[in-house]
Amino acid sequence: MQKIILPAPRHIHPFNEPARDLRIQNKPLWLIQRDVLSPYIERELQVGPDAELPNFSGPALVYRDNLYFDAEYIKEFIIQAKKRAGASRAACSANDLAFREHALPLSHSYEKSGENYLLDLWYYPHGSSPHTEPLVIDLFAREIGYYHVPTYMATESGDLTFQVPLRSIIAIDAWTHIFIVDVVFGLFSRGARFEKHLDENPYFKLKVLANAMYEGKQVLESSGVVQIGRNCVIDPTAIIHGPTTIGDNVTIGPGAVIENCIIGDNVNIGQGCQVMLSVIGDGAFLPFRAAMFMTTFMDNSMVAQNTCLQMCVIGRNTFIGAGSTFTDFNLIPTPLKARDGDGRTLGDANRPVLGGCVGHNCRLGSGMIFFPARTIESDVVLVASPERRVVSKDISYEESDHHLFNFAKLHPRLYPRPGEIEHETW
Repeated sequence: MQKIILPAPRHIHPFNEPARDLRIQNKPLWLIQRDVLSPYIERELQVGPDAELPNFSGPALVYRDNLYFDAEYIKEFIIQAKKRAGASRAACSANDLAFREHALPLSHSYEKSGENYLLDLWYYPHGSSPHTEPLVIDLFAREIGYYHVPTYMATESGDLTFQVPLRSIIAIDAWTHIFIVDVVFGLFSRGARFEKHLDENPYFKLKVLANAMYEGKQVLESSGVVQIGRNCVIDPTAIIHGPTTIGDNVTIGPGAVIENCIIGDNVNIGQGCQVMLSVIGDGAFLPFRAAMFMTTFMDNSMVAQNTCLQMCVIGRNTFIGAGSTFTDFNLIPTPLKARDGDGRTLGDANRPVLGGCVGHNCRLGSGMIFFPARTIESDVVLVASPERRVVSKDISYEESDHHLFNFAKLHPRLYPRPGEIEHETW
């Protein structure tokens, strides 16, 4: 079978980069798509930005390159599509809780069709065809609460919950979708599938228990749920609970706590760091007492000591100064709004709590406080000052503090908006 990739050229604010190049679960989105589809695909064709779908023969899978899907979804989609005589287009029911709660807000990639939403994923069994039928695949959402809080921050029962799917598909149209893919459709789904496997397969459960007993560890600390790469240096006082994946050449200092995370290669996590339900990209550096909760931290970025990131998305090659805090809850109970993919309008994020988003190649000073759901555009420098201690609004590149200095040219602009000149300096 061949695959045909349709481009989604729209850049995602505040990164100023198309979705296909953004890191999802510590991989570029295009690489995740390739890896998931590799068991089914023999050759591929990349269509140009303005080109129409070409004529082709034989079975083919066609998809838009801003679409995230996991192996469980693709397996079921192909199985069901092959049972049909004609071509199929992926669809999600408006009543699917995982899709409605997490994929639909701030999106623009779905086409409404009756009670369903059509996605940019097609299966053609006998070459190109103008007619397709919707194929609804149940995502098998499970409501999972991740902690109990006062009722004014959550539901009437006081539980902050997510609708966690066992099969995942979502279009990356805004920065909030990266948070959803990494945490809800990524780490939480992985944990839910692991628990389901334990419940349904007694031999797998016995294997995990036997392995933990042999190693003399609790189940969540054993090698059956904590995968550690090569050449890692991990202090014996560090606490690591799975499901967790740790890459190669990783250093973890004394007293660090890591719980249900993806840790990339060449990462340095210092003494006393707290990293929970987060994705840490290759080459990241976390000095002592940095804290991350449900946060995406992309490659080659650094967060200094005593800084707290909650439900945030941080781009690559970015520095965040010591003692900074990204808040995630509006003190006055107003709906949290976030920027859409173009960065032009605000929409309901459909979350009671949500942190901020920082683009690529940013430098943020120490001791700053960021209000919930605010964005910092790529290539921005914020110098800590009485005027900049509290960031209460979105910051664009034109508002960057480095424009105020004579040496501004030392901070190049690497991620301009579409249509602007690359590597522009001031």
